[in-house]
Amino acid sequence: MNTNNERYALRPEKMQTDCTELVGEIWEQIHEKAWEEAGKEPGLTGMLEEIVLSRSDLGQSICVRLAQRLSSIYFSREQLEEMFQGVLKKDGKLVEEMAADLNAVVQRDPASHAALYPLLFFKGFHALCAYRFAHALWTDGSTLPALMLQSLSSEVFGIDIHPAARLGCGIMLDHGTGIVIGETAIVENNVSMLHEVTLGGTGKEFCDRHPVVRSGVMIGAGAKVLGRVEIGEGAKIAASSVVLDDVNAHATVAGVPAVEVGYSAAGQDEPAFCMQQAIR
Repeated sequence: MNTNNERYALRPEKMQTDCTELVGEIWEQIHEKAWEEAGKEPGLTGMLEEIVLSRSDLGQSICVRLAQRLSSIYFSREQLEEMFQGVLKKDGKLVEEMAADLNAVVQRDPASHAALYPLLFFKGFHALCAYRFAHALWTDGSTLPALMLQSLSSEVFGIDIHPAARLGCGIMLDHGTGIVIGETAIVENNVSMLHEVTLGGTGKEFCDRHPVVRSGVMIGAGAKVLGRVEIGEGAKIAASSVVLDDVNAHATVAGVPAVEVGYSAAGQDEPAFCMQQAIR
């Protein structure tokens, strides 16, 4: 296993993107769909009004919905909403990242149908939003609130993402149940993961011990990627595989332990986008 930390360096251009226009576009779609649903389902008009129709933008709507879902005996909805609003005021890019995540669900999940539905109901998207707020708090030195959000998110959504992990945008957690992403993991843009995926460590050393997942990767249900390994750009990991070594870009790996079983040239396959589970 490669232990050279420079090998796994962050690629800033693969961790950020300009989604300024997307924020407005996706919010317009959500607002329009909410009005349509309110006309068809009068009994749900109150929910739609509270989360979408009375809100001025996507960030406000996400703050409300996430606070509703994560409120507990220790933190009320009002306290959480105030904390989320404070984070957004410090870091406006968070809304762009969450818009990219929401757009990823709409593009890649045929069950989403419209952006309104994952905003309201999809726990994979909600867990990503909780992570983004927790990560912002963590990097700002607010360790306890960040860990509190991680704990609440794990309890409510069944998805455990350490706030110190570094995730790009355009991430989709399909279903999401049982996903675990460790403290030193790096996940670049446009990655798709299915339920019960683990990006875990293999020891107790205080070092970079979790995987680096490059852009465009798809990780199948139940797959475990362990240790400071690199999953190359555009690679595919088959369901239930256990990955203990680096995976080449655009390769398909499968098995326990995982071995290379297929390969596609750059630009010919985008597994994170097509979500094709076949091994080839």
